[in-house]
Order: sequence, then structure tokens, then C-alpha cells
Amino acid sequence: MLPATTAQAEPVAERAAAVQKPAKKYKKKSFTLTVLHNNDGESKLINAPGQEDFGGIARFASVVEQERAEAVKGKGKRGVVLLSSGDNYLAGPEFNASLSKGAPYYDSLGLARIGYDAFALGNHEFDFGPENLATFITSFGKRPPKFVSANLDFTAEPSLQALVEQRTIVKRRVVWEKGERIGIVGATTPALASISSPGGVEVLQDVAGIVQGQVDKLTGKGVDKIILISHLQSVEEDRALVPMLSGVDVAIAGGGDELLANEGDPLVPGDAISTDPATGEPLSYPLTATGGDGATVPIVTTAGDYKYLGKLVVKFDKDGNVTSVGDESGPVRVSGVEDDAVTPDAWIQANVVDPVQAYVDDLAANVIGSSEVALEGRRDPGVRSEETNLGNLMADSLLWTAQQKAAEYGMDAPVIGLQNGGGIRNNSLIPAGPITELNTFQIAAFSNFVSIVPDFPRAQLLELLENAVSKMPVADGRFAQVAGFSFTYDLTGTPMVIEEDGTVSQVGTRVQDVVLDDGTVIVQDGEVVDGPGISIATIDFSVRQDGDQWPFRGAPFTTVGVTYQQALANYITDGLGGLITAADYPEGGEGRITMVP
Repeated sequence: MLPATTAQAEPVAERAAAVQKPAKKYKKKSFTLTVLHNNDGESKLINAPGQEDFGGIARFASVVEQERAEAVKGKGKRGVVLLSSGDNYLAGPEFNASLSKGAPYYDSLGLARIGYDAFALGNHEFDFGPENLATFITSFGKRPPKFVSANLDFTAEPSLQALVEQRTIVKRRVVWEKGERIGIVGATTPALASISSPGGVEVLQDVAGIVQGQVDKLTGKGVDKIILISHLQSVEEDRALVPMLSGVDVAIAGGGDELLANEGDPLVPGDAISTDPATGEPLSYPLTATGGDGATVPIVTTAGDYKYLGKLVVKFDKDGNVTSVGDESGPVRVSGVEDDAVTPDAWIQANVVDPVQAYVDDLAANVIGSSEVALEGRRDPGVRSEETNLGNLMADSLLWTAQQKAAEYGMDAPVIGLQNGGGIRNNSLIPAGPITELNTFQIAAFSNFVSIVPDFPRAQLLELLENAVSKMPVADGRFAQVAGFSFTYDLTGTPMVIEEDGTVSQVGTRVQDVVLDDGTVIVQDGEVVDGPGISIATIDFSVRQDGDQWPFRGAPFTTVGVTYQQALANYITDGLGGLITAADYPEGGEGRITMVP
């Protein structure tokens, strides 16, 4: 178990510092390294969603300590490292407990207590902006761990650049373990600017070239065991990246929430092994790819929410080549029941889980209204692929709030509302019945503010809607939930292709008709009808940085001082009088979005 102390994880932090220098020199020989890893913890501190007996950061900590102890048993020289591939926190009621309390954040306290050797930076670390990420990192205490990303430039963000200058944020690092040097290189998704809020952080796009440059610097100094920790949004991205790299021995992916496992591995009830998108075959642990140097590289990841600890046991020969992967490798379930049950770490339970639980309980006790109908917030099929009644409710709440606040900010009232499907976060069907404040945080989890975009050109609105349906039939966060108008689209039309820099490389022809609720025709048979611009209510994520590649392209906008969570809560209580009716929000929607057969 972790050592009992009320200090902010200093004993574990000292371990992380100590591994940077060898205690003594060892003769070069074979070496067995256990790589413990996880990703996408996403502030699920209490337990896994809908699974109170599984997951939770206090249980996770106990599993880590159990596996650390096991890793160094046995013959030969053996060592262990613990790595994260990013998305260590996420907007929602549990992270809001930290925002409400202030630093040090609960997530940081728990993770510091566990003691990681390095963290990759995921997209969700930037959701609340660079300064919040800096607060998260400094919340680890006097000796924070290393946060590793080779393809991010923090120069224009002072709070993060200060951490670069302190060598807390790095492009690579070396961990000493039993006299062996283990190099770690990090990478972050090139799509960061369009799916999160990195501010002035520059996202360098040549991931393969940049990572290779860092690997070469390590190998040039004689480091012969190198691990890539990345958050590229999918294990498939790592499978595509590894063949472009030489010198990488292990790759740990993040962002895709895939569950890699083998027959007989205990899984959380309801979980299933992910399948290969090309073949439909189950994804085993580990996957492998052939590197640019001809080496076979194990690639691993875990499902998130602290449900599993990944364990990859690799044996290196004296020259640093991977010679085998141990049969004991695989996901280790984080359980509070059955034969693999662990006792939650007492310090984390008392100082992290219990206060977060109390905060969430208060939200759940505050009933703000009721619904006559189940509200569809699942992702696919759901808010990222089709009109849903919850999507309509969200878009309506943006439009209603902006109309209420427009005069206060000297703006004309908007006539339409747009909510990106990716901003609806609950990923569940909310049953008919009471609606609580907790529900609103689960649905509208980010720090997005309601914003008004005045006089938006009709042709540009058509482009925006083309982008919204461009990935269909594949579910995507760019799919739009709408208010104040209806539109039709045809999947047989040409999908828009928009590059990372916002350039349209293929014009879309899917959207057929757009009609305002008052009957005004904006688009007919795919052609824009001439007329004045349209005022839009949306969220600042979408307009400030063309989030999800919505092509606002620097359009002027005004935020109205209300988060989208507050907008939803206020709309339910005041706009709807506390009752979401089946007549206004029928299951399946009311025909605002129609896909032409």
C-alpha cells in the first residue's frame, strides 16, 4: 500500500525524483521491464460510470502498488515504470469539485500520491485553457512529475512556458531503473487546436519527424530503451505512426478508449474487447507493428475511467532489443469485488474521493425540474450522428439564453442556435423523471460560454452545416444540434473536406435545404438564397477557434456571461417552467434535421 501521510504525496514525489540517477552502476545484461500504464482517467475519481464496484482512483492506486511490488519479484534484473498517455482530467461534476475548491486539484492530489514517471498531454488537459493546465500541474506539489510532449510549443503561453523553463514540461525524459536508462518521448494530437482550447500553444503537425528527432537525441546519448507515450486520439494512429519511426521499443496510445485484452482476462461487467476497424477481429494485448528499423514494436492502450491498469512485461537483451513479451501482460481490472478485489488506498479515499463524492451528492440532491420523456444523450446513434431531443434542448437553451441577454450586450437577438454534438457529454439516455443540477453538469460539462455571432453570411452558414454532416455516417463531434431552423441533407452528396488550417480542399454538396422557423428559406436545392446575414447563438469553443472545424473564420462574436451548463439549467427552470414535455421534445426529435433517403 502507499505510505500513510497527510502531506501532499511527498514520499511518492521523492521516488519520482530519485529514479533520475542510478544508485550504482550495473554490468550490462538482460533486463525485464514492467511498463504499467493508463490513459483517459478523465476525472472519474469515485468509480467507473455506472459501476460503483469498479474503477475509482483510490482502488486504482492500490492496484498500482500491488503490481509494482509484483514486478520486481523473480530472477534476473527487473524494473518497473508507471506512465500515463493523457486526458488525466475532464470537465464534469467530479472535476467541477476541484474548480469549486481551487488548487490543489483533487485529480492532482490523487495522481501525485500514486507517483508517475511521466505523463503525456492529451486534448482534454487544454479544455479549460492553458492557465488551468498550469494549475493542475502545480497542484502536484514541490516536485511535480514530468509532462512530456515533443510537438507542442508553449512559448506564447507564459504559465506553461514557465513550467518548460523549470523542466517540468519536456519533450523527452530519461528514467533510471535498476541502472538502466529508459527514454520516454511524448506526442499530442495534431488536431488539438480544433478539439480543445490550447490558446497560444503552437501545435506542430509533423508528429513522426518530431518524435524521431527526440528519439535520435536519446539514442545519440546511448539510451537504448525508448517508450513513446502519445495521445493521438486512437490506437490506430499509433499503429500508423510506428512504421515511420526507428528506435522506439514500446508505444503507449491514448485517447481512443479501446480495450485491448486476451481471452480469460477479467473485464469490468458490460465491457467487451475492442475490435479491429478493418477486420472486425478482437484487439489483443499487446498489438504489434513493425518499426522503420524492422523491429517488432508492442503497442498498448487501456480503456479509461481508471477501470484498468495496463501491464506490459518486456524483456530486453543487453543491447536494448526487445526479445519477448511476458504472458502475464494485459489489462489488470480495478475491482472492489470478486477474487481480484482491492482495498481502496486510505489516504486517497479520505482526501480525494470522499470530498468529491460529497460535492457530487449535493448536486444530485438539487432537483431543478422534470421530464416527461427520456432524453437521448448517447453519442452514436445519438447526438454525434442525428437529431435527438436532448440535442434540441441544448440548442434551444443556447438560443433562449442569448435572446434573453442580447440587449444587455447591445446585440440584436439571434434567430438560430447551434450546439456541437461533441459538447454534449453525458453519453447516456436520461430516463423520464426528475432532472437535477448534476444532470446539467453531466450534459454540459465544459467551461463553454454562450456567445452571439451577429450577421453571419448565409453562404458561410451553408459551409458550416456541410462541415457538420461531412463525416456522416460516421459519428463525429462536429455534428450540429440546431434550434430556430430545420435542414435536410443527402448522404450521396459530396462530403466537405476541410484541412487542419481551415482550408476547404473539397466543397460539400450534401446540404439540400435550410429553412428558418418563420418560413424564411436560406438554402434551396443546395443553393444559397440571397438575403441578409443571420445572427447565431452558439458556444465560444465553436466560434473562438473554429472548434470541430466549424468555419466561423474569425467572425466577430460576443459572449454573454453565462456558461452553457448555466444556460441549460436556467432554460429548464425559467424558460420551460421546470417541465420538459413530450410534446416539445419527443423521442427521436421533431424533424429539425432530416437525412434524405
